Amino acid sequence: MADSSKRGVCDTGDNDGKASPNLITKKPKIEPGDAHPCDLSGFGIQKILRDCVREKTIFVHGKVAEKEAVVILEKTPFNEDTLDELFRDSQFTLESNNDIYTTFQLQPPAHLNVIKTTLVCPATEKHVRKYQEQDTVLVEETAEDYLSITLPFLKNQSFSLQWVYNILEKKAEADRVVYEDPDPNLGFVLLPDFKWDQMQLDNLYLIAIVHRRDVKSLRDLTSEHLPLLRNIEEKGKNAIKEHYGIQSNKLRVYVHYQPSYYHFHVHFNVLKYDAPGTGVEKAHLLSNIIQNLECDDQYYRTRTLTFPLRELDGLLARFKEAGRLYLGSVVSQRGAVPYSTSKMKITRGKG
Repeated sequence: MADSSKRGVCDTGDNDGKASPNLITKKPKIEPGDAHPCDLSGFGIQKILRDCVREKTIFVHGKVAEKEAVVILEKTPFNEDTLDELFRDSQFTLESNNDIYTTFQLQPPAHLNVIKTTLVCPATEKHVRKYQEQDTVLVEETAEDYLSITLPFLKNQSFSLQWVYNILEKKAEADRVVYEDPDPNLGFVLLPDFKWDQMQLDNLYLIAIVHRRDVKSLRDLTSEHLPLLRNIEEKGKNAIKEHYGIQSNKLRVYVHYQPSYYHFHVHFNVLKYDAPGTGVEKAHLLSNIIQNLECDDQYYRTRTLTFPLRELDGLLARFKEAGRLYLGSVVSQRGAVPYSTSKMKITRGKG
């Protein structure tokens, strides 16, 4: 439930103002003389928080210049445009051969062996807990639970949204925004999420952040917000088609509950990308949200919502203290419902 760090963003477009359908133009490189508040060459490792073998991502807790820090290292996807160079210029070391099967260790040129690195510094205890390996359980939150447990918890937390306001006020990343509707009530900015490697379209992932600041999450939505939601859905899809050539029926457009930060935003990613947080226990399709509010003005303010919480999450502790979660069971209006505490991979989102 910690506030999200900034996402990565990218420059888009070629000579005609549109990106190639297969390759996204690279971000400008940081020059050696460019100043940066933290130098990772002096990073001191304290603890491995989580090692995601399948995603080839590792989360490390340590210190940079005596400041607490979390570093996220992620192997970048292959790029089909550099495969010829990869085979031509790499060093191959034979490991084994058996009939038609041969395995090698391949050492590519340095510029083809990039590791995407995200630094959170200075990192708080909340950041460390956020990236730490934890068990996850499902919680059923009634409308009463939201008002008596969740909302008071959120109001007492120091979730910083300054990075969001910097974007909306064009104090940061203004040149990276893919699309903006400046209307104060219906408008939003659309820009890449940090999960996107920004080099190809197979894992395209963008975020629409609304200008208005009175909507924290799904729970605040009523039929009053239908024009805003329809505007995001229509103009967001059109902008992605214009910039990246992706049709709207190849996009997954959804909202998280609980979100990772409490300023309303909508996720856009390609269907072929199995993005973190797209499971039914967390993601709500924007089209379904619109239909539900068309049928019931107070739909998301009155219904019971189910979502995952990790074992060290402060909100989970509040549910336990309120007697809404106990000894392997979730307490709902239907009585105690048993659940299993299976481990689920948790990744950041701005959303």
